[in-house]
Parts: sequence; structure tokens; C-alpha cells
Amino acid sequence: MQDVTWEEAFCGEGASCYRLGTDERGNSYISVVGSEEHYLTDSREALQQLIRDIKAGKADHLL
Repeated sequence: MQDVTWEEAFCGEGASCYRLGTDERGNSYISVVGSEEHYLTDSREALQQLIRDIKAGKADHLL
């Protein structure tokens, strides 16, 4: 596993808790709390765009 610096957990309603992290090379990570060894990773810019798109409602159809 990469040397990831994890942020504090973000928990929504119920038990959906996630953690965001970064490494020294500028990569970003998303993981379910307690399963940090299984993560989604991409560039910081890609994660920022993902968050912007979610906030804009582009993933609402998945709910």
C-alpha cells in the first residue's frame, strides 16, 4: 500500500463512513472506513472534479 495520509472519517446518515487521503506524489484516495487497504485512487484534480460533479447533482440518478 502507498504511504497515504488519511483524513478523519466522513460519515453520512447511517453507517456510510468514508475516508479521503493523499500521498506525497499528489494522488488522492477514497476508502470505506475500516477497509483502507481497499481504495479508489486517482489524481488530486480528478478527485476534485468528482466532488464538484457530485455536488452539482450529476450522480443523483444513482441514489
